[in-house]
Amino acid sequence: MTPLQRYIAEEIATDHIDGLLSRREALRRLALLGVGTAAATALIAACGENKQSTSDGPVTSNAPATESAPPPGSQNAVATEPIAWAGPRGELQAAWAQAAQPRGGVLVIHENKGLNDYIRSVAGRFAGIGYSALAIDLLSAQGGTAKFADPAEATAALGKLPPEDAIADLKSGIDELQRRVPGKKVAAVGFCMGGGFVWRLLASGEPRLAAAVPFYGPTPDNPDFSGSKGVAVLGIYGARDQRVNASEPVARAALEKAGLVFELVTEPDANHAFFNDTGDRYNAAAADDAWRRVQDWFTEHLA
Repeated sequence: MTPLQRYIAEEIATDHIDGLLSRREALRRLALLGVGTAAATALIAACGENKQSTSDGPVTSNAPATESAPPPGSQNAVATEPIAWAGPRGELQAAWAQAAQPRGGVLVIHENKGLNDYIRSVAGRFAGIGYSALAIDLLSAQGGTAKFADPAEATAALGKLPPEDAIADLKSGIDELQRRVPGKKVAAVGFCMGGGFVWRLLASGEPRLAAAVPFYGPTPDNPDFSGSKGVAVLGIYGARDQRVNASEPVARAALEKAGLVFELVTEPDANHAFFNDTGDRYNAAAADDAWRRVQDWFTEHLA
């Protein structure tokens, strides 16, 4: 099992432990990843033991929002349009949101569910605050996320994606973004698996980024960010997300060693994927605070 497959498998197991997936559905999704019943059962048990050993009490989805306010940034969101261009391994697909007067450009990297309406909305929110955004579809080589009727199959396909192919596609996305916002600085923002790919982009030695914002993204093993000089990194975590938080010290040490400007923020009472307003772990207060922090970071390092 590759590190990416392992990460996705642990996420499925954790979703079951947190009551978001039935055992049958968790086993089905793990099987799509190539994890047999015995291995899946052992993984669920291990994740459950780790959850108990690192938690002070039972983990719930999140404190429910007391208001029905729209997700942060959605009031002025710009509609996206589908685009495509020639990538390193064939046509690449994306959702494009054009800011009226771009202050910069943002590459948006999706979760392990692929390019869906939630990620399109995030791209539109960035355009609404002045940053043209391109949300790339890392399943483009398979025909795009929309080709998968079962979201779990899209997740399994992403788990089998070689990291070097994904990084090549993301770098091509930066090329396309620079073409569409010439003369402007560029940032990368990713969520969950996409946050992990932001860290991988930095480890690949990507010098064209002015800012990077990984949301609860796992750090690769022994990362070296020294080839990505000039990027200012804002890492965002949720206090209840013990699995990803375990990699925060690795990220911090690598950022310090590379001499990069950075800030690592942990939102209190927030769980993994707290920014996703379509998910069960959405935390409105944490999402609002994170959105404010991203805007401030971009004002300082991107605009």
